[in-house]
Amino acid sequence: MITYAFRRLGHALLVLWATFTATFFLLYVLPGDAALSKAGVGGDGATLSPAELARVRADLGLDQPVVGQYATALLHALRGDFGTSTQTGAPALSMYVEAVPETLKLAGAALLLGLVAGTGWALLAAWTRWRLLRQALLALPAVGVSIPTFWIGLLLIQVVSFRWQLLPAIGNDGVRSLVLPALVLAVPTAAMSAQILSRSLEATLHAPYVETARARGASRSRVLLRHALRNSVLPVVTALGMTAGHLVGGSVIMETVFSRSGVGAITVRAVNVQDTPVVLVAVVFAAVVFVGVNLLVDLLYPVIDPRIQLRTARRTGLLRAGVAT
Repeated sequence: MITYAFRRLGHALLVLWATFTATFFLLYVLPGDAALSKAGVGGDGATLSPAELARVRADLGLDQPVVGQYATALLHALRGDFGTSTQTGAPALSMYVEAVPETLKLAGAALLLGLVAGTGWALLAAWTRWRLLRQALLALPAVGVSIPTFWIGLLLIQVVSFRWQLLPAIGNDGVRSLVLPALVLAVPTAAMSAQILSRSLEATLHAPYVETARARGASRSRVLLRHALRNSVLPVVTALGMTAGHLVGGSVIMETVFSRSGVGAITVRAVNVQDTPVVLVAVVFAAVVFVGVNLLVDLLYPVIDPRIQLRTARRTGLLRAGVAT
């Protein structure tokens, strides 16, 4: 397990490096000029003299070759220094860290709501004996995945906030302002979880041990909750890594729709003005969340299903025997 954990950690670090590198060079080739944005002038730089523009470029390190800029940025990032924002002059990492808690609140609430709703929906579809109702329950998650979240958010703002005046439409003022964006962001998570768990439960309920439990007189609820659910939840746990990445990206959209202060507003503004240090922090943060959740899921596999650890041990034993031979 220790060897496996270190190997997965190495893969995670490789992904983070690749993400940082790809983002840096992508920002470099994009049209625009960070020096002009820093100076607050138009794209032609007509209000700046060549000497002033050269000084701004030197201050930002843009007078170096691109390889030198990349090496400098990477070495500083390894020390936790992503540079200063070209717009505010504040440390890019500090700006982002201050905004992260609000985004994590939104993403965490959406993840919890999505998993609870998706699991309940899948269990209800597997438990019901009415064929038409089961087919309807199984078809609805596909609708939840396909509907754009920003459209759902705008609809809820119009109905719940403006017409019914039940919940605030914008801001970060307490728990009430978190309800609508969390509900909207939870829709695709719940739909995806319900789809995956429903298919897994359908396969598990036809397994021999389930038939044995039924033959012994176990009730439908006991079979579903005690025998089938635990052996069906592994695909849902596997999908949590992708879900975490979608939640971080979705949080940026929801914070824009609901005018919440968080990493969304900072990221959108940084992309618009090509604030490279802040954009790098944003992308690396999303990659850290994605990689961290996937690493945690990989380490939880043997806890959820001990057979995985047994198969790994047997495979390792066979490999060692082959090497020895």
